[in-house]
Amino acid sequence: MPDAVVVGSGPNGLVAANLLADAGWSVEVLEEQPEPGGAVRHDSEVAPGFVNDLFSSFYPLAAASPVLAGLRLQDHGLRWAHAPHVLAHPLTDGTCAVLDRDVAVTAASLDAFAPGDGAAWDRLHEVWDRYRSDILDALFTPFPPVRAGARLALRLRSGGGLRLARTLVLPVRRLGEEEFRGEGGKLLLAGNALHADLAPEAAGSGGFGWLMSMLGQTYGFPVPVGGSGALTAALVHRLQARGGSLRCGERVERIVVCDRRAVGVRTAGGETVDARRAVLADVSVPALYGDLVGPEHLPDQVVADLRRFQWDFATFKVDWALDGPVPWRCEDAARAGTVHLADGLDELTRFAAQIAMRQVPDRPFSLFGQMTTTDPVRSPSGTESAWAYTHVPHEIRADAGDEGITGSWDAKEQELMADRVERQVERFAPGFRSLIRARRILAPPTLQALNANLEGGAINGGTTAMHQQLVFRPVPGTGRPETPVAGLFLASAGAHPGGGVHGAPGANAARAALRRQRFGDLTRVQRALTRRDRTGDKK
Repeated sequence: MPDAVVVGSGPNGLVAANLLADAGWSVEVLEEQPEPGGAVRHDSEVAPGFVNDLFSSFYPLAAASPVLAGLRLQDHGLRWAHAPHVLAHPLTDGTCAVLDRDVAVTAASLDAFAPGDGAAWDRLHEVWDRYRSDILDALFTPFPPVRAGARLALRLRSGGGLRLARTLVLPVRRLGEEEFRGEGGKLLLAGNALHADLAPEAAGSGGFGWLMSMLGQTYGFPVPVGGSGALTAALVHRLQARGGSLRCGERVERIVVCDRRAVGVRTAGGETVDARRAVLADVSVPALYGDLVGPEHLPDQVVADLRRFQWDFATFKVDWALDGPVPWRCEDAARAGTVHLADGLDELTRFAAQIAMRQVPDRPFSLFGQMTTTDPVRSPSGTESAWAYTHVPHEIRADAGDEGITGSWDAKEQELMADRVERQVERFAPGFRSLIRARRILAPPTLQALNANLEGGAINGGTTAMHQQLVFRPVPGTGRPETPVAGLFLASAGAHPGGGVHGAPGANAARAALRRQRFGDLTRVQRALTRRDRTGDKK
């Protein structure tokens, strides 16, 4: 019987398992899919010789994460690669905003849009430099982040913190208007905010866009050499080196609860795997509380709150094998790992508004990844392994593109949407489609079939909007990995601090389980001492 069973082998589940193994616990990880990794996997199925990441690709949060740094995954084969530029946002007129790890390069790019905007970017970066360590500590620890939060509060109070707090809750459109005269700086911030499901007019989108931009400025948007699965392989290798075990092809269908405590899991094959100390669930919140744990084990208020749980946008992704580099109008875009494709801030707002109205966008804002540009081993010399993803509504009422896409996502609708994404690329890179050797389409149902946590193609474990963050994540009054069931801990992106590959939810869950065990051991010792005092037993 293992000390802990971890359900799911995404990066959070594997981080949790590693930390428990480091503490001397025996750990067994059960994974539904035939291979580990969750949304951190790659394959070579688009075309021979081309490596394509199935889901996530670029990892600024992993590069910044003290959790992953502490695991020393470089000792288990992980290496990182960077593109010459972190990110580019070209416009159809040939201009282009560039985010580079060199602040001076970023600033010069923005000055080309409006003199003085480079200095404005420097000021935003100076604020980041001043508070970076405290912000990251607060971000990657359980909520409320008592120690890190206290340090940050003290520093903010003495350094104009109310103004920074205001900046963090601003809509990104307003933040851009206050800081920049030209379009470039606004585009960098707003495009990065839309890595989540935050429209330019959404409260808090300014803070998220600023955070993602500054992470890219400092750490870049690196990728694992050889494919995203190299990060998973390093986590698995480390776990197994410490005695942990991993079984794939084992779908957990129930958390076993006895006397209001999680005591193990039952698999779809009928096997019961007991857990001596804890069960950690790297699964979505609705899956945990709707499928794995019956409502009879949950408070009525939690069950009621879950009816209000909100997913982030659905995702539609296309992978390509290209016969040559992408023919961008703007040369700087050719040197960027990530390229944002929308012709201005208003087009970003239009895109988000169409999703809010449950329409399939006609000009889908797309995040475009140039993987060979970033990591040359991803495809043969002179070619490019590439992808793009965009967002669509979960429930579709209309198609703004007037092609009749309904959300059935049958073969015809998948082809129509993939063509639409390619037309969006063509606006900024004429001739792109002539380079396509092969493509693969990953519609929302496909993404969910490959990873059950990606409900309807939602990739962040729930909306990033303010009403489902901090003490509201996953439901009001939580914000921590503990659940209403003793011995059961939420270790997925559904818990604070949310989506992204950084390992914090898994680490928080593991530490909570260890802390609860130590508390339980201390309580048992205190009870034994009390009994001894009462009986006079000195043995």
